[in-house]
Amino acid sequence: MEKIKKRREGKVIFSEYTRGAGINKLKEFSREDVLFELKESGLKGRGGAGFPTATKWMLTAAAKSDKKFVICNADEGEPGTFKDRVLLTEYPELVFDGMVIAGYTIGAKLGIVYLRGEYEYLMKPLQDYLQVMKEDNLLGNNIAGVTGFDFDINIVMGSGAYVCGEETALIESLEGHRGEARNRPPFPVNTGYMGHPTTVNNVETLAAVSHIVIKGGNWFKKVGTDKSTGSKLLSISGDCNKPGVYEVPWGTTIQEVLKLVDAKDTKAVQVGGASGICLNKTQFDRTISYEDVATGGSIMIFNENRDMLHILKNFMEFFVEESCGQCTPCRIGNVKMLEGIEMIERNDYTFSYINKLKGLAETMKVASKCGLGQSSPNPFLSIIENFREEIFNGSHGGRNGK
Repeated sequence: MEKIKKRREGKVIFSEYTRGAGINKLKEFSREDVLFELKESGLKGRGGAGFPTATKWMLTAAAKSDKKFVICNADEGEPGTFKDRVLLTEYPELVFDGMVIAGYTIGAKLGIVYLRGEYEYLMKPLQDYLQVMKEDNLLGNNIAGVTGFDFDINIVMGSGAYVCGEETALIESLEGHRGEARNRPPFPVNTGYMGHPTTVNNVETLAAVSHIVIKGGNWFKKVGTDKSTGSKLLSISGDCNKPGVYEVPWGTTIQEVLKLVDAKDTKAVQVGGASGICLNKTQFDRTISYEDVATGGSIMIFNENRDMLHILKNFMEFFVEESCGQCTPCRIGNVKMLEGIEMIERNDYTFSYINKLKGLAETMKVASKCGLGQSSPNPFLSIIENFREEIFNGSHGGRNGK
C-alpha cells in the first residue's frame, strides 16, 4: 500500500495529508469559515456536473430541517472511470474526513456512502477504517473534542444501475425505490434523502475538501485555470503504455496527457467516458477544463487500429441497456441511434436519415430528464462528426441521398 502511494504524485489530491487533520481543524473553524475557504477555492463538483461545492453546501446549511444528510456518491459506473476506487482503496482518510467536514458545515448527523455494487469487496476494509475513526474520536459523539458535534457514516451498496450515478436517482435507490431521476425542483439541498436537505458530493470532491480546509482556498486555486481551479484525477485506459490514475492541473491539453501515458499512434481520445465526446488528432491541443473539454475523470485512448464505428456501437449498446426508460427521449432516442449505427454497418442508410438522427440527438440533450439521456448523444454526435470520413467511406458508403 505504501509503495503504491509513493508512486502517486500530484499538487492537490496526491499531496501530503495527515489522517484526521481536516477534522481537527474544525476546533478553530466555524462552519462559516469552512464555507468561506470553499468559496475562495472555486471548487466545483468532480463527478462531472461541475456545480460549485460552496454553493451546494451553503444552500443545504441554510435549509430549515431537523435532519440533514451528507451523501458520498461512490457509484462509479461511467465506463472507463476508476479513480474513485483508487481514492477509497488508498486514501480513505481524504474521503471520510471530507464527509465529516461536510456534516459539520451543513449541520448533518449522518453521512452515507453509496458504493458501486461492483465494489462490494471494498465494504469490509472501509467499515474497518470507519471503526478506527470512531476509536480515534474522528467519528461518533463530540468529534475531535467539539461539544455537540456528532456525526456517523454508513455504507450502502448500490443497485448496479448506471442511472443511479445521478444524484436524485441515487437518493431514490437509497430510499428503497427504483432508481429513477426525480423531477426538479425541488432539489436535494432542500428535499433530498427521506425528504430532508441533503448534499450529494463525488468521492473526489470530498477528498479535495479535506486538503482545502488545511491548506486554504488560495492554495487550491493557484493550481489550474481561472475558471477551473485545482487539479483533476484522470482514469486513463486504452492504447497507451502507462494506463492508470493521474492527477493533472485543469488546463492540461490532451496532447500532454498522451505524452504522460506514453501513447503512440493515437487516432482518437474519448474524454468523459462513454457519455463524453470523442476527439480526433486535430483536436489534441484542446484543454481539459470546464471552459473547454470537461470530464468526470475518464480518458479512453484509441490507436489507428481501432474501428470507430465499432466503438460507437459499443457505447450506444451500453446506453440502450442502461436507460431506465422513464422518459421518452432517452428510452426511444438511444434505440434509434443504435439502429442508425447498424444501418451504416449494413450500408443501408441515407445521409438524410443520419441527419435526422443527429437532430434527434440534439433534442435528447435538452429534453431528457436526467444526465443519462442528456449525455448519451455525445459519442454519437462527436464520432459521426469527427470521424466522418472513416464512418462513411469504403464498406460504409451511403446510398440514395448520399
